[in-house]
Amino acid sequence: MSENSADRPGEVDVVLVKAGRTKIRYTGELLTDDGTRVVIRAPWAGSGVRDFGFVRFEPGDVFTEYYWRDRWYAVKEVRSATGTLKGWYCDITRPARRSGPELVVEDLDLDLWRSADGTDVRRLDEDEFADSGLSETDPEAAAAALAALDELEALARGGDFAALLA
Repeated sequence: MSENSADRPGEVDVVLVKAGRTKIRYTGELLTDDGTRVVIRAPWAGSGVRDFGFVRFEPGDVFTEYYWRDRWYAVKEVRSATGTLKGWYCDITRPARRSGPELVVEDLDLDLWRSADGTDVRRLDEDEFADSGLSETDPEAAAAALAALDELEALARGGDFAALLA
C-alpha cells in the first residue's frame, strides 16, 4: 500500500513500460486509491488520431482508467469529448505499482476491446504476445497474462461489464 493510498485527489504520472522501456508517460487526475485499486482520469495521451478500425481514439477523448495492485489487467473506459461512451480498452499488465506521484504499469502486449453496446468483444495483439518471448522467459507471468485475458473476455461477453468497475 502506498503512502498516498487514502482517497486523495491530485495528479499522478502514469508510466506505461513495455519490454523494460517506457512506452508512454502522461499525467492524469487521481480520482481514488483505496490501496488495491487506483482510478485515474486523463485525456487521450496519444498524438493525433489513432484509428483501430473498430474504434478511433482522438483528441478530446477522456479515459477513466482502473488499475489494480492484485490483478493482471487495467481497464480504460473511453468516452468522446461529448461524453458518449465508446467502450472499454483493456490492457493485460503486471499488477500496478504506485510510488508517490507515479503509477508504473508493465504492458504484457495482450489487449481486449469491448464496445459500449457489448456487441464487439475482441482480443488484440496475441501475435505480439507470442513474439515477446514471455512464455519462455517468465512462464508464470505468461500464464497469469493469458488467464487475465480469458477472465476479461468472459466478463466482457457476460452481462454488465461496467459492474466490474463499480
